[in-house]
Amino acid sequence: MVKHIVFWKLREDCDKDAAVREIADKLEALVGVVPGLTKAQVRRAYTGDYDAVLYSELDSREAAEAYQTHPAHLEAKKTVHGYAVGRAACDFEV
Repeated sequence: MVKHIVFWKLREDCDKDAAVREIADKLEALVGVVPGLTKAQVRRAYTGDYDAVLYSELDSREAAEAYQTHPAHLEAKKTVHGYAVGRAACDFEV
């Protein structure tokens, strides 16, 4: 199993709570659509230098790689890119 975690810094001129809700709607809906993606949670961060975080689980490294280029994920990323001004990400296996 791969755990994929992403942190975003959001634009200062947006409603960050609304932005996180919209990002969550797009990314969480990918479970059951993107093969191997078994969990996705987007939440508003309350500590650190980032405003939002994605916690997701995928079946394997291969599934994690395929997720990155899946058309539904690419479409969801358009919403993220409309709000994000900074990003950090990390994947690890368990």
